[in-house]
Amino acid sequence: MKRQERQHLKENELVQSIGIARGYLESKRRHLTTIITIVVVVAVAAGGFFLFRQRANAKADEALATALVAYNARVVPPSDPDTADLPESAALSNTGTFTTEAAKLRAAIPKLQAVVDQYPNDEAGIVARYHLASAYASLGQNDNAVKQFDEVVKRAKKEDLYNRMARLGLADTQARAGQIDAAIASWKQLADENNPDIPADAVLLELAKAYAAKGNKDDARKAYTQLLDQHADSPYATDAKSGLEALKS
Repeated sequence: MKRQERQHLKENELVQSIGIARGYLESKRRHLTTIITIVVVVAVAAGGFFLFRQRANAKADEALATALVAYNARVVPPSDPDTADLPESAALSNTGTFTTEAAKLRAAIPKLQAVVDQYPNDEAGIVARYHLASAYASLGQNDNAVKQFDEVVKRAKKEDLYNRMARLGLADTQARAGQIDAAIASWKQLADENNPDIPADAVLLELAKAYAAKGNKDDARKAYTQLLDQHADSPYATDAKSGLEALKS
């Protein structure tokens, strides 16, 4: 009898253990199912996001390409002098060329601005903004050019090509706009960085010119001399020597 009771107790313990194990596995299965569901939802969402980004990038690139068609259009002066006074709306010929550089840039600016407005932080928007700044600079609209170059510097990654190009464009435009102190600060920062991707000899030449324009002959002389000492074979060496001679007068 005792043996039967012990056997019965063991069977009950076994059944109870199986029940507990089954309940545990069932709870884990529900938990695991929940995790898998979440992972699947996240994966689908991520896939949808990347697909959206691809489509958005494609639209941005298409808009940029359209704007650059005008920006890079050929300039063919009219052969007939009487056509020189035509309004700009008539300056685009049937072959996609412009009669003046100014007409071409003025036609490109609103197209570039549209890309900038729609995709301000995308690569296409940054490229469009750089060309927009260059167009303003070429037209002598220096305040607009400085603003747009500065925005490119803020939005583009530091190691990005357009960041470096915009910083050079910004310093040059500041100098041409008569913002000498700002130009000196920009050129000096570029010179001090000693970045191999930035033409140090050209930067030193422009820095020296900016110092000279301000009347700071000592600093101008130092910049010219540094150019000659560190870049003796530079194509700007002749300009540096001429600049040093001019400082003597």
